[in-house]
Amino acid sequence: MIDYWLSKLCFDLQKPGMGQKWRANREEILKDYPLSDELRRAVMADDVPVLAPRVNAYLLRFYLAVSGYDDDQSMAMLHALKPGAAKTQPRVAAHG
Repeated sequence: MIDYWLSKLCFDLQKPGMGQKWRANREEILKDYPLSDELRRAVMADDVPVLAPRVNAYLLRFYLAVSGYDDDQSMAMLHALKPGAAKTQPRVAAHG
């Protein structure tokens, strides 16, 4: 089920200057989005398997790019979600 607030967050990260603010302090940005505890933890950890079913794939790719993942990393994480794909995902220290 799509989560409105997660989708709004991902959409809002497209606004000028938001990406830089996001990378600098996620906690501050998240104050404006009433996410469940599960989704808040998933956002903080870039837990794609938790996020993917709850947001449009286009918005998720943008979220990953803003969070510091390059296109190859993002696509690998999304392809790993396909049934039968290896359960390991590349992890990078995209944010502090």
